[in-house]
Amino acid sequence: VQLVESGGGLVQAGGSLRLSCAASGFSVDDYGIAWFRQAPGKEREGVSCIMSSDGTTDYADSVKGRFTISTDNAKNTVYLQMNSLNVDDSAVYYCAAYSGIGVVRCWDYYGMDRWGKGTLVTVSS
Repeated sequence: VQLVESGGGLVQAGGSLRLSCAASGFSVDDYGIAWFRQAPGKEREGVSCIMSSDGTTDYADSVKGRFTISTDNAKNTVYLQMNSLNVDDSAVYYCAAYSGIGVVRCWDYYGMDRWGKGTLVTVSS
């Protein structure tokens, strides 16, 4: 049972990246999936949540309108499309699975059952 993130890298400000969170050993349909990020010296923050079973999503204010979370059920994978990146988006990005039925600020209201190891995103100015 694991989550594996990929897709991180170095990108210039204004650019885009798409992160992937591949699940194995369980179905993303049965859990909510969240993306978090943690920059050096900063606390981990919630970025986005999705409930794949009904497609509902939520985003932190800092990424709303720039990031899009989605699911490919056939691939059992959740994506985070990140556009208009800026240097403040630089961080290690983690995906996590939680048992719950809501998505609104899932990072505040639900404990995460499973975590990936993260993928590094670096945005240069």
